[in-house]
Order: sequence, then C-alpha cells, then structure tokens
Amino acid sequence: MLAVNKMHDRASTPGPTHAELSALGIETLDLDMICRELKSQFSLAAGKTMAITGAAGFLGFYLAKALAHWNSQSETSEKINIVLIDAFLRGQPDWINQLGREDNVTVIHKNVIDPVSVELHDADYIIHAASIASPIFYREHPIETMDANVTGLRNILDFAKDRQTGPDALKGILYFSTSEIYGDPDPQNIPTAETYRGNVSCTGPRACYDESKRYGETLCVNFARQHHVPVTIARPFNNYGPGLKITDKRAPPDFASDVLSSRDIILLSDGSPTRTFCYIADAIIGYYKVLFNGKAGESYNIGNDSPEVSIRDFAQKNVDVAESLFDYKGTVKFANSEDADYLTDNPHRRCPDISKARAELQFEPSVSLEDGIRRSLVWYSENRDGDCS
Repeated sequence: MLAVNKMHDRASTPGPTHAELSALGIETLDLDMICRELKSQFSLAAGKTMAITGAAGFLGFYLAKALAHWNSQSETSEKINIVLIDAFLRGQPDWINQLGREDNVTVIHKNVIDPVSVELHDADYIIHAASIASPIFYREHPIETMDANVTGLRNILDFAKDRQTGPDALKGILYFSTSEIYGDPDPQNIPTAETYRGNVSCTGPRACYDESKRYGETLCVNFARQHHVPVTIARPFNNYGPGLKITDKRAPPDFASDVLSSRDIILLSDGSPTRTFCYIADAIIGYYKVLFNGKAGESYNIGNDSPEVSIRDFAQKNVDVAESLFDYKGTVKFANSEDADYLTDNPHRRCPDISKARAELQFEPSVSLEDGIRRSLVWYSENRDGDCS
C-alpha cells in the first residue's frame, strides 16, 4: 500500500567561526556550494523527475535538499521533480515533512523490497540509497540489510530493463555501494583503487553489508552489459556531516554527542586504525557527478584521499575544534567494548585512490577536515534530537 504526500583552499584557508556559521546557516552554505558545483548537471535534469530511495537517511538528507535548493533558485522550466521514497522504519523526520509541502516534491511510503509499482513510473533518474549503513545497526538487522541491498536493487534494475526499449527509457541510475567492499586492504593497495578485488570475509559480522553490496555491484555491471541499463556505482569513503543522525553510532556523531554533553570522548579501541574523512557536501557533489557523468557499469570511489588520520587523531581534532567553538574541556579516553565482535573485520586502514573520479568526473573535494568538523559540530549543536529536523 502506497501513501503519497503531497570553496576554498583546503589547507590554508581558516574556516568560519561558530557565530559566522550560525549566521550563514550550515545547510545554506553547503547547499549553495553543491548547486554551484553541479549547475551543469542539474541543468540536464530540468523538467525531469529524480527518484531517491532511502530518502530519509544520511545521504538522502543532502541529495534531496540539494535538488529542492536548486528548485528554489530556478525558473519553473528549470525545476526538477523530486520523488522521495522510504519505509520510514525509524519515523518520518520533520525535514521530509517540510520538503513534502513544497511544489515539485512527492513523498512516498514504500519498502524497496516490495515490487515496484507506480512510484517510479515517471522517473527519469533513480538514486538507490536505501540501506542500513551503520555497523551497529546492520549487525542487528542483517537480513533486512541484505534485502535492501539485493532485492531492492534487483527490483529497480528489472524495472529499468523493461523501460530501456521505449521512448521513456531511464536516463540514469545511481547505486550506492560502499568502501566496505574492499574489506581490509593489504598495504600495497593503500590508497585503494577501484580495480582492487578486496579482502573480505563472507561470514563475519560485517558480511551481511559487505557481501550484499559486492553482489549488488555484480548485478549492476551485468544489467549494464546485458540490458544496457544506464546504472553507475558510487563507493563512499567515510562521509560525515549534516544529516548523519547523532544517534547513528558511527564515530563522527558519537564524538559530537560527547562534546555537546560535555563528556570526554571515549574510544572503544586503541584508536590506531586510520581513515580519510569526506565532508558530506563534497561527497554529494561527487555522487551526482557519478550519476550524470559516470560510465554505465563503472564504479567510482568518492571520498577524500588526504589527510589519512588515525581515529585517535580524528577524535583529538574534534576536541580541539570543540574547544574553540564551545570552550569544551573534555579529553580523549580509551575503554573496551562489551561487544566481543565490535572490532572484528574492522579495516585497519581506509584511504581511496580517487584518480578515476578526478580524471573522468572532475571530482575534487574542497572542505578541509578541520572546517568539516567545525561545520558538523555547529550543525549538531542545533540538531541533537536525532531527527535531523
């Protein structure tokens, strides 16, 4: 049953202060940047319909808001029709309700594992972002995670295949895979290119997510080859920022929660694993470039290739930025998790080679790590309820 409701130099430029960010509005600052960088791509979608599955999730937050922001600045003929699809298992957030009241926006309650019906019939572009991506939650719901990543995707690809022979053929599909498909790369494959085949457990506690995403990519590649479905694949690397619920249980929102509660930041490891973090506004630009400019059946790493920092150092950067913003007095401390599998199959290093995205998509992240943390912490200070309202 359907329910329908109608930048700057990354190294040397200092970020705005708390007061400046509050005055500008974090989201407006980010959305202006996204729309400016994607002017040519969004212009291609003028008058077309963009459907986003998993719209209420982290990635959906700016994927949807960027389109609505574009519409707010565009003539009627340049506007993009937006269809937001989600099962809303954790509730329907206020920001979705607000977007649903805008012209050119339709909100649909639908689980992607159910057969496609009317919700995609008018779509020209489809973004499949429906998935459980937080390790804590996908380990609690492994079957549901695999269903969204495989059955939900297969439903969309079958629908697309049947659309490819007529005048209403889909113009593009974006599948969100993950950097987790690489598993724990050997040192010779850091930074990790798209050609690396991975070092992944098919039975470990993360396998429900990792392996279903890998199979999802196999589906995409073969539908592109055999049925000429215009599907492209994005592999996100450690995105963070507005839209990632403070209750998500990943490191950036956990650190923000500790900061805003005036608690010490507690690491449930020695903090030695390293990551490169990509601020969400940069990542969204990359994802739309994969959709509009990527090659069918091809995968693209979207993330930051520097700096590669330890989780311990990332936590300390949050402490330092929070001190300047909020006069935060906490420190980084260490403890052991009561969850025996908390660190099982956790990659020791994760750093993308983004040469392919640079060369083919002109993707270039611009928000520095310190500036991204600053924007995130200020945004979280006004979005503490987990609703991302």
